[in-house]
Amino acid sequence: MHPDIITYNKTQSPEDQLICQLLAEQIDLHLPGAESKVWHAHPVWFLEGNPIVGYSRRKSGMNLMFWSGQSFDEPLLQPEGKFKAAEIRYNAVEEINTEDIQRWMHKARNIQWDYKNIVKRKGVLERIA
Repeated sequence: MHPDIITYNKTQSPEDQLICQLLAEQIDLHLPGAESKVWHAHPVWFLEGNPIVGYSRRKSGMNLMFWSGQSFDEPLLQPEGKFKAAEIRYNAVEEINTEDIQRWMHKARNIQWDYKNIVKRKGVLERIA
């Protein structure tokens, strides 16, 4: 795990630390080869420079977000923002279903929109996987 992600996780409340640790472990396990770092102040994993998944603390819980998640056809993931992102929020580590995480990670690798080049394309997203 990237040292900056470990630092980020340690700055969270005790319950959120447990959530962050489990999310990071699951993402690393099911998204092998992904680059991870703290990006825009939050842990994010990338494939070939394209953001795939990340998490951050929000008022209503720890937010797990998939940049292309609206295309996953997963009812537990709620739309986030004006592009293709979707999220789920957790308030306790017991709420996390690792089978869901595994399924979403598989979809995250196979269903991708090109966020890496969104600025170059002036806000237009194209599907790349």
